[in-house]
Amino acid sequence: MSLLVNIDHIATLRNARGESVPDPVEGARICEEAGAVGIVFHLREDRRHIKDHDVYRLKETTRGILDFEMAATDEMISICNKIQPELSTLVPEKREELTTEGGLNMRHVFDDLKRRAVPKLHDAGIKISLFVDPNPEDIQLSAELGVAAIELHTGTYANARTESEIRHELQRLANAAELAHKLGMEVNAGHGLNFENTGRFLREIPHIHSVSIGHALMSHALFHGLANSVRQMVDLINSGGR
Repeated sequence: MSLLVNIDHIATLRNARGESVPDPVEGARICEEAGAVGIVFHLREDRRHIKDHDVYRLKETTRGILDFEMAATDEMISICNKIQPELSTLVPEKREELTTEGGLNMRHVFDDLKRRAVPKLHDAGIKISLFVDPNPEDIQLSAELGVAAIELHTGTYANARTESEIRHELQRLANAAELAHKLGMEVNAGHGLNFENTGRFLREIPHIHSVSIGHALMSHALFHGLANSVRQMVDLINSGGR
């Protein structure tokens, strides 16, 4: 089980002033030195945080896994094929959203992914992951596309407030992880995970290969320092959430 750090919010802070600092690529270096096994970035259509030049620099400097989160558009597929990251995670994307709001609607996007995005990425030799909600149908359809991995959307779990809601979402995630593992896919997870809810998630959900965490780490880092925050999360993950 390992940590991938999403550095999008470093770029958001940089872009607020239209300057060159803080540099997300330098942030990625610090995260890897502190124990993260890789870096996640989301190049959006509107370029609201990560910019194209960041992507090319990250490819040059990242030592571990580079996870390119992207919408399955022709533009992003072309950039991804040029960059050749270790992993491409296909996510839904809406212009008006503040952050990714849920997993791919696999019934809706299945035919397009099968016809266009998945073959192009496969032909380029890029490992594909699909960001999906913990629904059996979505996981089954992911397996039918022949992708190597899924990333379970943990946002509903993270936003649950009552104990019964939390238990319900953890059961959904556990069932989804079991199914994906049975179907031969690597199981990753992310969205809304933080220092308060990650431990329980790791203790109760089987077969998790890696977790992707961004906003919570960057928020914690404002007061504790990026390297310290990453090390604390790595220690939590290495302990299995205990």
